[in-house]
Amino acid sequence: MGKRKSRVSKMVATAKKAAPKLETAFSCPFCDHGGAVECSIDLQHMIAEASCFVCQARYSTTAHALTEPIDVYSEWIDQCELAKAAAAAAAAAADDDDDDEHHHHSKAKRRS
Repeated sequence: MGKRKSRVSKMVATAKKAAPKLETAFSCPFCDHGGAVECSIDLQHMIAEASCFVCQARYSTTAHALTEPIDVYSEWIDQCELAKAAAAAAAAAADDDDDDEHHHHSKAKRRS
């Protein structure tokens, strides 16, 4: 007769499954080329960099032992979105200032 498998042996067999691979090549937020951005992580100097080999766009940030390429890319995308929102807010403020100046000039002309 065969020996029954213990519960522990089943747990060991399931624990050895490989973790899913994370992406290492990404789409560029500037030129939108798929797979053109690669991330490098230098733990000796604590620097992580994402760079596009098509348009040469680059992003650098600090790295630590748990930093993965997806973390670097996600941070870059977040920074791009913040910069875009800030630029849109500045453009909206500039448009408001232009409108205010336009209204002041037209009133001054009417009084003359």
